[in-house]
Amino acid sequence: MKLQISLLAGAAVAAAVLAPTTPTAAQSAPGAPPAFNACRACHTVQKDAKSGIGPNLHGVVGRPAASLPGFNYSPALKASKLRWDEKTLDEYLTNPGKKVPGTRMPISTPDPAKRAAIIAYLKSAGAK
Repeated sequence: MKLQISLLAGAAVAAAVLAPTTPTAAQSAPGAPPAFNACRACHTVQKDAKSGIGPNLHGVVGRPAASLPGFNYSPALKASKLRWDEKTLDEYLTNPGKKVPGTRMPISTPDPAKRAAIIAYLKSAGAK
């Protein structure tokens, strides 16, 4: 029993020492609504932050789709000719594959209140 506790304590200390010192996506997105939690797995919103699996969403509202330099967008999104206004974001977040067949974004947000919260957050975070 004593050995198990010592091992657990040692593991906790090692985890604390080895923990990254840079902020995580959850820590670095103040004011993000809970609805944005699923988005954080792939997207960042901080100005000048690197893209993750998905593109950085800073300033996305008003931006043409597939226009962030250096991100490898799907051919379908590149050809979509969309502009990310509130209406288009709402339609895309509802069902990305329906709005842009062939898109690589696999996550949909069917709840209108959650979509509205995400879009409001993207508008405010992108303006900072």
